[in-house]
Amino acid sequence: MAYVDDCDAPASGPAAAPDRATVPAGSGGGAPPATLKILVAGGFGAGKTTFVGAVSEIEPLSTEELLSGVGAGCDPLHGVEEKTTTTVALDFGRITLDERHVLYLFGTPGQHRFWFLWEELCAGALGAVVLADTRRLADCFPAVDFFERRGIGFIVAVNEFDGGHRYGPDEVREAVGLGPEVPVVRCDARLASSGTGALAALVRHLLCMSAVSSSSSESGEPP
Repeated sequence: MAYVDDCDAPASGPAAAPDRATVPAGSGGGAPPATLKILVAGGFGAGKTTFVGAVSEIEPLSTEELLSGVGAGCDPLHGVEEKTTTTVALDFGRITLDERHVLYLFGTPGQHRFWFLWEELCAGALGAVVLADTRRLADCFPAVDFFERRGIGFIVAVNEFDGGHRYGPDEVREAVGLGPEVPVVRCDARLASSGTGALAALVRHLLCMSAVSSSSSESGEPP
């Protein structure tokens, strides 16, 4: 897994996540855990449902429906001919980080006709993972634009499908038009360890953004 942002470090080695990241919450009393909201976005067929299902410690909530001939014109299958279902509202998963923090994952629908849901889903979100499929790279542009316009921190995770061409992070960055501050990582959405590595990269990026913003505020400079 490659990281191209100076604030990032590979999530390999002893600290790497297991195949299914589950940290039991404590059974003691006290205040309820703080909930942290992360979005998983990207184009149609980019692997959002698979990503959420792989990393979630619970059976994920999914609103998938079978594709039909009626929607063929709306959901072109070029490059994803094997796809038979589509998310029509959201995917939802959960990761318990510790006794005080629980991460909620919300997967957004990829089709244009469901984009009206994005505005509501992004309310209260700390950041986002934008999944990119190099077979249909342009499909991730709307998600990138959506988060840039709203000032929501995000990373781009290149979902490396079997048989797909492997592009370097810098090639993807140039093709998508990302600034140097946005991390680009490689990811296999089917693997929990790879998905949690992408989430760790996002958290590091958000911490870097917070540190830069705090430093700018203290110095009186615009962030």
